[in-house]
Amino acid sequence: MTTADLQSQPPVTQAVILAGGQGSRLRPYTDTMPKPMIEVPGTGVPIIGHQLEWLAEEGVTDVVISCGHLAEVLQDWLDQTDLPLKVVTVVEKEPLGRGGGLRYAAASLPRADEPWYATNGDIWTRFQLRDMAAFHLARDAHATLALARPRLPWGTVETDRFGNVLDFIEAPPSPYLINAGVYVFSAEFTGMLPALGDHERTTFPRLARERRLSGYELPQGVYWRAIDTAKDLSEAAKELAELRSRAGS
Repeated sequence: MTTADLQSQPPVTQAVILAGGQGSRLRPYTDTMPKPMIEVPGTGVPIIGHQLEWLAEEGVTDVVISCGHLAEVLQDWLDQTDLPLKVVTVVEKEPLGRGGGLRYAAASLPRADEPWYATNGDIWTRFQLRDMAAFHLARDAHATLALARPRLPWGTVETDRFGNVLDFIEAPPSPYLINAGVYVFSAEFTGMLPALGDHERTTFPRLARERRLSGYELPQGVYWRAIDTAKDLSEAAKELAELRSRAGS
């Protein structure tokens, strides 16, 4: 794709948030609310509120939220909140899987001929989505995944080639990249998604073989965490408090 082609592409201004999961590993919190409605202690907003603020800051004007478990709790919060962008919800009457949920929600995006972002509803992060979109367009990809290096839950031991212990390293970054649950998709990608099932087992492998699937590594220093368990929730609260403390010092 030429520089002129890139400059002629419209900015990405629409997004889908997948918020329909059961969140069983976050019980008892998710007995009364869907996972994206959980607040990281000390932040003052639920995960979904943080995501909507972030998307608006990155130029997104329209969001479709795919709901399922306790959808009415999320819908009530949206109705009562002064939102920074336009939000509509769709409710899966039966579980469609991640790929099916994306396809179902994408059908309600206002501009079917334009690219779109997507994010899982349990992700807490903040980075320049516009940079990721530019990366995606430059590679002429149908789908681009954000890639993260989460910190390992254990300390590691560094040794030399003789077996001498040199150092102990507390919770270092993983040497492996993982899918961070944030995406940029082409307009055509919607039609490639399964109506039922997981796109990571169907659509993504096919696009990888065709070299139309890209990976965007999050810049060094970007905070990222998936809030999947009660331990994730408490660790996120501590980490975010430390970030605020450093920013204020």
